[in-house]
Amino acid sequence: MFDIELQNYNPDTPSFYVILVTAIFAFVLSSLIAITYQLTTKSIYRRAHFMQSLVMISILAATVMQAIGDSLARGLGMLGALSIIRFRTVLDDPRNITFMFASLAAGIASGVLGYSIALTGTLVFCLAAIILRFSPMSNSNELIGRLRLQVPKEEGYQKRIEDHISKHCANYEIERLRFLNPRKEKNIDNTDLDLLDDDTDNETDEIPRENLQEFTYLIRLNKSSTIMELTQTLQKIEGLERLRLNFTKQPTKL
Repeated sequence: MFDIELQNYNPDTPSFYVILVTAIFAFVLSSLIAITYQLTTKSIYRRAHFMQSLVMISILAATVMQAIGDSLARGLGMLGALSIIRFRTVLDDPRNITFMFASLAAGIASGVLGYSIALTGTLVFCLAAIILRFSPMSNSNELIGRLRLQVPKEEGYQKRIEDHISKHCANYEIERLRFLNPRKEKNIDNTDLDLLDDDTDNETDEIPRENLQEFTYLIRLNKSSTIMELTQTLQKIEGLERLRLNFTKQPTKL
């Protein structure tokens, strides 16, 4: 019965069986895409709503394509109706956008009865995602470190610092270099706080920093190196005054 219905398909008035087969086929393909996303994504921010959207958006795309058929007027009307909706969902990760487009493509291909195209494209896409998950392009270390250190204001210190960094870091780049000026701090006796008023002159101490320069680097550690090893190596720099190191995950945005 399904074969007869598919062979006698009329884009203007599709039968119930054709619509049902199309929706089920789109659901199966989008579910395969969602499972692949679940297995190949390392981020812990895998929200259940996004996973459900991957599955359902394919069915919606197939339904829209079935409703439009070969009618230009329906297509223009659907475009006008969808333009009323303002989509404000932000996808910071380009990979998430790719999976969303894959689910849409599977639904569109199913909606125009391109079942072989939808199946082949989905299988190749999922296979490529699995291969890339275990390829060198899938970097397991996504933490970006910000290294800040102060050294005497002399020539050659930048090269020394970068020589030490290159031993433990796969990538690094200098973010900021600044020369420090003397800093003044107020000294207030806590026992005399109640006696102070706006006209009281507080004593200030000047911290001499005119002979210091501060380097700030963005770094990514090697797989074989640790934060402790990098810190111990940098502490060997002669004249090192201050060292700060913290790691955060930087979002990838287009």
